[in-house]
Amino acid sequence: MKVDWKSKDLSYLMEDEYIKHFAEILKNAKPINGADAVLKASNVQGDVRVHYKDQPDFERIARQFGVFQEWKDGVPRTAYKGVVVFRYPPPRRVFLVGPKSFELLGIKSV
Repeated sequence: MKVDWKSKDLSYLMEDEYIKHFAEILKNAKPINGADAVLKASNVQGDVRVHYKDQPDFERIARQFGVFQEWKDGVPRTAYKGVVVFRYPPPRRVFLVGPKSFELLGIKSV
């Protein structure tokens, strides 16, 4: 399928707009807490978010989902503002959310 990218409005991808867009999606994801995040995520309709408190906690949660656990320069690889996004199972999105992610995204309260 050919896409005429020049005719598409991609302004939402500019950083100021993207942060707002991403923050809204993240705020609307259902929070999952405690052990057995995989089972809990599998039983929720729609997107979910799981908070991690530090690198070992992130690695533990990522291992449960079978996703990439590597860190570089103090953040998980593929993270945006400390948030790693993947699908489990598709089409559900899972957001692994770092301790400072809400602050970095300008999210005041959820």
